[in-house]
Amino acid sequence: MSPIENLSLTCDSANNTFSEGDTIVGMLSFNLTKDTKVKGIFVKAKGDAHVQWSEGSGDDERSYSARKRYFKVKEYLVTEKAEGNVLSKGTHHFKFKMTIPEGNMPSSFKGAHGSIVYKLEAKISRKWRWSTTVEREINFLSKSIRHVCQIKCPQSGSVNKKLGVFSKKEVQMSASVNRDVCSPGDTLSAFAKICNSSSKSMRPKFSLQQRTVYRAGSSTNTTHNTLFKAVGDPIEPNSEITSTCQIEVPRTAIYSIDNCEILSVEYYVKVYLDISFAFDPEVVFPLHLSPRSAASEDLGSDVPCAGPSYSDFCPPAYPNCLNPGAAGPDACEYPAPDPALQVNMPSGFNDRWPTNPTPYGFVAAACESPLPPVVPYGAQQEPPSYMSLFPNNNDASDWGETEKIG
Repeated sequence: MSPIENLSLTCDSANNTFSEGDTIVGMLSFNLTKDTKVKGIFVKAKGDAHVQWSEGSGDDERSYSARKRYFKVKEYLVTEKAEGNVLSKGTHHFKFKMTIPEGNMPSSFKGAHGSIVYKLEAKISRKWRWSTTVEREINFLSKSIRHVCQIKCPQSGSVNKKLGVFSKKEVQMSASVNRDVCSPGDTLSAFAKICNSSSKSMRPKFSLQQRTVYRAGSSTNTTHNTLFKAVGDPIEPNSEITSTCQIEVPRTAIYSIDNCEILSVEYYVKVYLDISFAFDPEVVFPLHLSPRSAASEDLGSDVPCAGPSYSDFCPPAYPNCLNPGAAGPDACEYPAPDPALQVNMPSGFNDRWPTNPTPYGFVAAACESPLPPVVPYGAQQEPPSYMSLFPNNNDASDWGETEKIG
């Protein structure tokens, strides 16, 4: 019977979450029922990604796997000696401190065919005895992941589909979603304007999809998971409607992963039309799930962390029905412009639209440099004549001649 009891590994972290460059401080504790000779005691931290799946069955079954090691650090609490180290009976506590290396490493993940796991492992080795080990997983959040405080750009797209063999009737759909990056628990606004000139009825549908891709060499395995789905009102033949949907991102959704060589996690919003006995036309918008920074939590999930620069703006992506300045029955119900907001408004965030709004609601900073004085038109002098500026060039015969030097 092993004399080592109650082996435990603890970390001095409130949420057990670490990132690149962080220092892990913890303690290894155990109890010895008698004086025991140990060869050595160490603690190590490591991060590994692993994927594995099988295809086919029987003799045709093939297995695929890949592994990626991101880091491994090790610290000896009791240095290994050939003759061993004698520890007295009783309770022992060993403190340790290790620093995670810097680098571009993905966040923790567990899926159907793979995982990205970061953990601590402690081992007590004894001569001619089985080693005693204990493990503890830690939550790793990559610093390379994009945060929600960055500028969120709306996205838009359109699709046309002809229906019928002899008829040229078609269906047109313009769709838009109000952002391209969000956090778990956020709500997205999606719009779809459908012009149905066919004789078929159809329904608009909205869905949030998670796509996970596992890679082993040149082989891939892709899984899809529907996180949200909603169905709009029926669209009658020869009609035109605008459908809206509030897409709720589950709080349990994991962040996007795009910096791992052997697996990736992606999200996208799909807006499509359910048409009987026909391929469904669809518009797909990529979506990036990121953690919300502390600054955006204080200001609200839809407020950027800092004022934008000109390079921060995305190309305009509003269809006509989403233009805040559009008028007519198809215009979205944005707040009407306030005449009191003029172009010389100071830069910053405001809860109302300016008179001539920029595509994403930011107001340009007013120019504070003084303008040069303007001379009245009547006080301006006549321009000088050519002869007064060049008195030596009054002979037309000299024009075009070149003086030779030397």
